[in-house]
Amino acid sequence: MHYLDHAATTAVLPEAAALACQVMTEQFGNPSSVHKMGIEASGIVETARRHVAAILNAAPSEITFTSCGTEATNTAIFGACRRRGQGKHIITTAIEHAATLNTVHKLEQEGFEVTYLQPDADGHISVSDLREAIRPDTVLLTCMLANNEVGTVLPVKEFGKILKKKAPKALFHIDAVQGLARLPIKPKLWNADFISVSGHKIGAPKGIGALYIKKGTRIAPLMYGGGQERGMRPGTEAVPNIAAFGEACRVRLEQMDENYAKVQVLCDRLTAGIAARFSWAKYNGKHDIPHVVNVSFPGCKSEVLLRILEMHDVYVSSGSACSKGKASHVLAAMKVDHADIDSALRISFAPSNTEEDVDALLDALEEGTARLRRA
Repeated sequence: MHYLDHAATTAVLPEAAALACQVMTEQFGNPSSVHKMGIEASGIVETARRHVAAILNAAPSEITFTSCGTEATNTAIFGACRRRGQGKHIITTAIEHAATLNTVHKLEQEGFEVTYLQPDADGHISVSDLREAIRPDTVLLTCMLANNEVGTVLPVKEFGKILKKKAPKALFHIDAVQGLARLPIKPKLWNADFISVSGHKIGAPKGIGALYIKKGTRIAPLMYGGGQERGMRPGTEAVPNIAAFGEACRVRLEQMDENYAKVQVLCDRLTAGIAARFSWAKYNGKHDIPHVVNVSFPGCKSEVLLRILEMHDVYVSSGSACSKGKASHVLAAMKVDHADIDSALRISFAPSNTEEDVDALLDALEEGTARLRRA
C-alpha cells in the first residue's frame, strides 16, 4: 500500500499506540478519582499536557484537551466572539477549513459581520489586505497556519503584530492543525491568543485535540459539567487518547528537523517526476511546506483518477476530507479554472513515506492519465 493522504489522517505511531493500549488495559482509572488509580491517571494526563505544551512552546497550564481540532477551533471562535461588551466584526480568510468557516457562518446568523480575506493565485493572503480590514469593532482574527489543500503558509507573525497594534482588544486564533510538527509553533512571537491542534494528523488516534489558550485570556466554555480541564472542557478525560497525543508530540518534536528534511526529499522527487512525465500538469499553490502538493491533470477527472490509483494501492485525495463530494472552495477562491479544480489531486506526505511510494504514484498516474486522456 502506498498511502499519500496524510493531510487527511495518519497511522498511529507505534509508541503512541503502545502507550494508549497500556493506559486502556492497565492504568484505566478516572483522573477525577481521589484513590491511587485516579491519581495515576491524572499524572498520565499531566505528562501528556507537558509534551503538547512543549511542541507548542507554551506552558502546560495553557493547554486544554478537546475531542478534536474542530472542537478546539469552535471553542476559541465562539469564546472570543461572545465576550460581553466586545465588537461584532470578525476577520478570517476564504481558504479556511470548514471548522472555521462554518463557525463564523453561524456567528453571522447571530449578527456578526465577517470579512473574508481573499487569496492570490498562489494561495497567499496579503498582509496589507488584513491591515485594511481591521476596524475599531474587530473582535477576532481567525486564520490557519498552513493550508490543508495547497500547503501555503500564512504570515501569522505579521498578522498578529498588526492586529494587536490596530485593535488591541481583538483576539487572535490560529488553526495550526496542518502546521503542527511541520513548522515551529511560536504563540508569543505571533501574538496568538488561541492555537488549535489535532492529534490524528501527527500519529495520535482520532478523537483527540488541544487548544492553546494564552495565560490570562478569559472565555466561556462550549459545555458545562464536572469542571474537568479547569472548567474549559468538562467531561471525563479520554486518558488513552490524551496519553497517545502527548507521546506523538514528544516523538515528533524530537524528530521534527529530520522529518522535515525527509519529506522535502520526497516532495522534490515528486515534482521532478511530474516535470519529467507530465509537463502539461498544473500546480495549485506554492506548497510552502513540502508535506502538501496540489496538482491538476487537465482532461482527467480527479474522482476517476483516484479510482485508477486505488487499483494500484496508491491513495491520495482530491481535497479536504471534510469536504467530500464538494468542489474545493480553496481552489475556487484562488480563481483556479473549473476544469483544473475538477482534475486536481492533493498529495500529502508523512515521514513514514518512502521513495517507493512516490515512484508508485508516478507510475500509476502515468497509466491513469494516459487512459483518461485517450478517452
